[in-house]
Amino acid sequence: MQSSMKASFCCLRRVDLLLLAVCLSLSGCRTFVRKEKPSVEITRSPSADPGGPARLDYIEGRARGGGPGAQVVLYTHSSDIWWVQPFANQVFTRIQPDSTWRNWTHLGIEYAALLVEPGYHPALKLAALPGTGNGVDAITIVKGTGKPIVPKTIHFSGFDWTVRAAGNDRGGEANLYDPDNAWVDRNGYLHLRMQERNGHWTCVEISLNRSLGYGSYRFVVQDTGHLPPSAVLGMYTLNELQPTDVRNELDIEISRWGLASSLNAQYVVQPFYIPENVSRFRVPSGTLTHSLRWELGKASFKTVRGSGLTSGAGAVSEHIFTSGVPTTANEKVHMDLYDYRHSRQKSEEPVEVVIEKFEFLP
Repeated sequence: MQSSMKASFCCLRRVDLLLLAVCLSLSGCRTFVRKEKPSVEITRSPSADPGGPARLDYIEGRARGGGPGAQVVLYTHSSDIWWVQPFANQVFTRIQPDSTWRNWTHLGIEYAALLVEPGYHPALKLAALPGTGNGVDAITIVKGTGKPIVPKTIHFSGFDWTVRAAGNDRGGEANLYDPDNAWVDRNGYLHLRMQERNGHWTCVEISLNRSLGYGSYRFVVQDTGHLPPSAVLGMYTLNELQPTDVRNELDIEISRWGLASSLNAQYVVQPFYIPENVSRFRVPSGTLTHSLRWELGKASFKTVRGSGLTSGAGAVSEHIFTSGVPTTANEKVHMDLYDYRHSRQKSEEPVEVVIEKFEFLP
């Protein structure tokens, strides 16, 4: 009987050893867990729209396989830029216990969701979205519903310009922008117009389709003495892919900023809140030529009467900045006409500016 028990014990040991070998081959019976591959999807996307700061809608989806603390980062594609959503100070979307997520987004042509690890720092705006890795576990992109909107392009002074369709908060408050407010007449002059359309006050902006870099920028502008106090005519260079808290503009702006008695023009090296970055002056009636000579570490502004910079042209104002001048970095020329805090003004009359010529000399 003792021999029989010994044989049974040996058999049990052989079975135990066999089971142990199987467990070891599976990297440990107790620790073997198949990890779900990270994924993120968008189950509800808003419509395709030029977008803007005043237009939002819900976007929804699911995220799986992210580790503890994983979150979703949303982007909207508008005006050739991917903008983080819904706001610059709210860049993360929480994943619920059932793996779903939901948040607001500004409208655009495309929408993207990134499943990211804890500690990930998303860029506020991008020319192209990142791939997986470096804190991004998964990514998905969907087009807005409906037919995509093709941006309007106009040809002016030998260059192609894109006309803004999305809204904008330039000046600190949201304005609607209408592509029909920009056109070129038979003389080749550019018209920028602000007016009420379909019950809404609409503004206008155009941007050059390519970067020009260092050189001389000239704008020949017909009489701007008729502009109401809240109107702003801006002619400036801007790299839109810089973070929103880094201002890198060189501006020529015609405006009284809502004060009828104020000087009506200024040169600016952003940020404007540094006193030495602003030079205020008064422009007279009649055609004027505004120019900017942009060099490394130097920005020279000048305004003269008439449609040129000949030696006999009467100087109106000039100023040279040597501090805080940005370096060239994919910036483009913009021209816009918008209303500064229009809701606080009483005038609803249309406003129009005619720009006869834009010129660039390296």
